[in-house]
Amino acid sequence: MLATNYRGKRRIRVDRDAPIPTIQHPQDAIIKVTRTCICGSDLHLYNGNVPDTRVGSIFGHEFVGTVADIGPDVTNIKVGDQVIVPFNIACGECIFCEQELYSSCHESNAQSTALSGIFGYSHLAGGHQGGQAEYVRVPYANVGPMVIPENMDLDDAVLLTDILPTGYQAAEMGGIQKGDTVVVFGAGPVGIMAAKCAWLFGAGRVIVIDKEEYRLDFVKKYADCEVYNFLSIEDPVKFIKQITDWVGADVCIDAVGAEAAGDALQTITGRKLLLQAGSATALEWAINSVKKGGIVSVVGVYGPTGNLVPIGNVVNKGITIRAGQASVKRLLPRLIKHVQDGIINPKELITHRIPLEEAADAYRMFSDKLDYMIKPVLIP
Repeated sequence: MLATNYRGKRRIRVDRDAPIPTIQHPQDAIIKVTRTCICGSDLHLYNGNVPDTRVGSIFGHEFVGTVADIGPDVTNIKVGDQVIVPFNIACGECIFCEQELYSSCHESNAQSTALSGIFGYSHLAGGHQGGQAEYVRVPYANVGPMVIPENMDLDDAVLLTDILPTGYQAAEMGGIQKGDTVVVFGAGPVGIMAAKCAWLFGAGRVIVIDKEEYRLDFVKKYADCEVYNFLSIEDPVKFIKQITDWVGADVCIDAVGAEAAGDALQTITGRKLLLQAGSATALEWAINSVKKGGIVSVVGVYGPTGNLVPIGNVVNKGITIRAGQASVKRLLPRLIKHVQDGIINPKELITHRIPLEEAADAYRMFSDKLDYMIKPVLIP
């Protein structure tokens, strides 16, 4: 089968003879992939910023497809069903899954105390192969996969595997109250969705900060928000305080993570020398820009080691920090209804539809921000 193959930093190739996965456990399913995406989080792997990303890995945690085979204990889906597969792998039975904290499942990544298994996201996330392939093995198939409604476009469905739930949970974790000012750092797909979803929770003002004009233009139209390019601002923290009557934002969202630009020290130590778990520029700006007693919501991906963040300001300002990978399964019923009702149109983020055979070029384009790419979908 066709599948991406990680060969080292900034090196992806597509194999034509990768082995088709098989049932290994009675609760497994084999999914024939019909849509799969490259996520901004995949770029952290591609650019060498996530430890234990092993040569030979198949990337891809955003995919939908048709059930090709099931194990004998799978009863919730059947062969021929078209399904949405959440990016986090959850057993459905552990103490965390019982609390609907599916991104913290204790069984799907048993050697980690930090996060659940994730498809195609390094051995830190369990070493599960991903969906940038013609077929993928899905463990715990009674738990994760959800049948796609008959009237739903596959392009909408594939963005329900991660991007929409992550953006929605970013806004949800912000505890947004009616009339709040919300600042989103990062105008990638997750930041765009977070800005869009902030309005659903009652925000009175939504501001997005980024350095790419084409992304700022996109989010301004899609999410009807204010946008500012930090390259034209001397001090983003001071600027946000100026435009909020010197109080600060009620809620700040870090939708960037480990590859944030904008601070030389953070970039050198976090992206070049790898002395910390990525550049924490967006998180630092969020902590310093939020009001006293405000909330910082973090959905940007960082590695497992420490980061340079102003923890003293967190304590002295009385800030609440909420963070986490989206628990997709918990959110899917609500978000499917939002899509069906036309409240959110996720497929509008898709700017490029690219054959899986051309995945290497797609990674390079997305990483280097070429051709005004917002969200690429790979089609096997």
